[in-house]
Amino acid sequence: MAARALTTIGFDADDTLWQNEQFFRLTEDRFVALLGEHGEAAEISGKLLEAEKRNLAFYGFGIKGFTLSMIETALEVTRGQVSSAVIGEILAAGREMLTHLVETLPHAQDALAALAGRYRLVLITKGDLFDQERKLAQSGLGDFFDAVEIVSDKSATTYEKLFARHGDGPERALMVGNSLKSDILPALAAGAWAAYVPHDLTWALEHAEEPAGHQRYRKLADLGGLTSVLRDIES
Repeated sequence: MAARALTTIGFDADDTLWQNEQFFRLTEDRFVALLGEHGEAAEISGKLLEAEKRNLAFYGFGIKGFTLSMIETALEVTRGQVSSAVIGEILAAGREMLTHLVETLPHAQDALAALAGRYRLVLITKGDLFDQERKLAQSGLGDFFDAVEIVSDKSATTYEKLFARHGDGPERALMVGNSLKSDILPALAAGAWAAYVPHDLTWALEHAEEPAGHQRYRKLADLGGLTSVLRDIES
């Protein structure tokens, strides 16, 4: 019999399996309001995004780096005059983000339940180790996965290594996620299949051009359509 086209499926976590970006947006709104007397909202948000981008190499992805970037931005826009009370509010907002309840996205549990045992399922996510482990535990989805990989970044090399470690290489793997930049384009570059599941909210630094027309690229409205995509690939 011919070898199966797919043996391994990788899943992104944040905004693919559960809500995440909405908490960053709400906290950013709170942060901008705190500094409202020091500039326009768009200007403060822009400076925060610049700080986040600048700090990725130092703090990585996740809430802790975001909190430090908010503090740095507060110092910048107030020319070092930010009050201790505002710093305290920023730190409190960061702690609240680290304790928010996990809200799984539609069809996430059903999709994983339908695929578990048929494929090797691997969670591949960026972010803070403790926070991602907390969210996975609270989501109730952990038992569906054969492996969990929390990585500092996602590149073609990342997917080559992980799909070789947990499967039969990228050529027989599919990556599912909401970020074109992190989940889709590098997986395709590694030789894997990729299924894009857009989310209503996507961080500006995760935007990229859609690879329309790529033979191994698929786009879904939600995870409910994943089994149909798999049938198409396997046919």
